[in-house]
Amino acid sequence: MSPHPPPFDAELAAALTAAGPAGSFAFTLDGLAALREALAAAAPTPEQLDRNGLIAVEERKVPGPEYATDVSLLICRPTASAGRRPVLYHVHGGGMVVGTNTSGVDVFVDWALELDLVVVSVEYRLAPEYPHPAPVEDVYAGLVWTVEHAEEIGGDPARVVVVGCSAGGGLTAATTLMARDRGGPRPLGHMLVSPMLDDRNDTPSAHQMEGLGVWDRSANAMGWTALLGDRCGTPAVSAYAAPARAEDLSALPPAYLDVGSAETFRDETVAYAARLWQAGGDAELHVWPGAFHTFDQYAPQAALSRAARTARLAWLRRLLHEWQDFNHRLHEAGHQP
Repeated sequence: MSPHPPPFDAELAAALTAAGPAGSFAFTLDGLAALREALAAAAPTPEQLDRNGLIAVEERKVPGPEYATDVSLLICRPTASAGRRPVLYHVHGGGMVVGTNTSGVDVFVDWALELDLVVVSVEYRLAPEYPHPAPVEDVYAGLVWTVEHAEEIGGDPARVVVVGCSAGGGLTAATTLMARDRGGPRPLGHMLVSPMLDDRNDTPSAHQMEGLGVWDRSANAMGWTALLGDRCGTPAVSAYAAPARAEDLSALPPAYLDVGSAETFRDETVAYAARLWQAGGDAELHVWPGAFHTFDQYAPQAALSRAARTARLAWLRRLLHEWQDFNHRLHEAGHQP
């Protein structure tokens, strides 16, 4: 371990201590089945997600990648109003090895009520049973369906924002690159929360935080090896697996990135934001001091967690407002939006 890792925020450190060994995410592939079972048991039910009837919840099977199974999408939309709403396309986290389309979706259901959004959460095949490119191809197929059928689910195809945390953040970045390169749907923006971007797992922060916090370098190596096998860390890795490998980050939609100062993904996230700027892109970056990986899930009431959620929501509000303002000006000038 490198000397002098950044200190944890005191309020967050207390929550991490209270979580105990289970909070370390220091699991192995041998324990995946039990972990998946435990997460499935703790997943929110449709009845919990419907917010006392304020949200309509449905699950749809949509066409997956060619020669693959269908992709399951969880669709959550407010019942109080109609019309074409913005769409939040959610990609769950879980180190590429665990999680479902209900993982982490609760907060975005709350956003659906606050901003009148449709939330579409995608379930993708997991490693190691389904290595790269299965996960990203599933996420891309779900995005294509969501944009093509946005009006059918009460959404606006021109206002689809992709969001993901951890592995979901990496898949969000990869899917956005894939959409650009394939001439596919262009999201209005993409939000990368503590994204898993670099299979090489060799940044100063990865070494500095080894054995500390949540999702350390050993856990990260397990996740990447599950996804990539023997290719992990070699020049053979695609940017659609590890977006930090991308040579060209130009012509991407506006991005929001955030990460903790005391977590494995700090340096790769900061580097990715810098490269977006260097490519002429629009990116907002937050580094939360003393925060470990997924800190706001462990301590949702902590001051830093509240600040992070406020910043994310503010960026999304601003993105949607700017789109609305731009189209209003087009309309006034006599152009169709």
